[in-house]
Amino acid sequence: MPVVSDRRAALKGLGIAAGVAALRRQPAKAAESGKAGEPAKAGEPAASLVPHGSTALTELIHKVAAAPRRRDFKTVPMILNAPDQWDHEALSEIIAYQPKTKQAWDCTDIKGPWLNLIRNAVNAQVWSFRHPDFLAVTTVHGTAQVALYDQPMWDKYQLAKLAGGGFKTNTLMLPEAAGSADSSAYENAAGAFSAEDNDIPALQRRGVMFLSCHNAIWEQAGRLIATGVNPDKLSQEALAAELTNHLIQGVVLTPGAVGTLPELQQAGFHYVYAA
Repeated sequence: MPVVSDRRAALKGLGIAAGVAALRRQPAKAAESGKAGEPAKAGEPAASLVPHGSTALTELIHKVAAAPRRRDFKTVPMILNAPDQWDHEALSEIIAYQPKTKQAWDCTDIKGPWLNLIRNAVNAQVWSFRHPDFLAVTTVHGTAQVALYDQPMWDKYQLAKLAGGGFKTNTLMLPEAAGSADSSAYENAAGAFSAEDNDIPALQRRGVMFLSCHNAIWEQAGRLIATGVNPDKLSQEALAAELTNHLIQGVVLTPGAVGTLPELQQAGFHYVYAA
């Protein structure tokens, strides 16, 4: 199956990478002298909240952002069988990440506590255990996969129904107001590192990687067809391709969440099930 790389997505990724590169050039000043893991100071690039001293994590963010995303699919098969059918370059960079402090989260329920748990894990690793290069990766499938589609797909395919109630729109992809708080005040209970900022963009700014599941996309496409929510009368191959093309910015497409988890575990990622 021929696949075309989305140049616009790649250029956006390069823009994010340039922002990260700019962050790396900022002086590594900590709010408290000599402590690793202090957040970026106010006035540094808003696109990133990676902690000072996170050389490896910053480099990974740069590489993943610059890697191409394929978002011009016309059709996709049930089982992906070639690297050019998923975000192979970006995923390979994640799997090759060298620091030992890294977790792979298994997230399936959009209404579950997954974003809050990941935020807490990053906070403890960065400020309690002083691991500024800590990497959290979340492999997303089940109803949680719906959170990785943009709002046009939610509108067109009535994805609030797949989310199972409690969501009228994809609020998890919308930045919270707390994200604009002073990033040097990491103990602020209403700030950028608090439960008031539990959203996907906030975690992405901290280096958390969101991995999308092709198998979940395929199955959700089939469910939409079976329930008559298919306004263009697309085949399952074409509808799954359209959903894939509308993954939100920064997401890494994998051939399957549960199939990718063993690759991450073999590379030293610690498995966590978040429901």
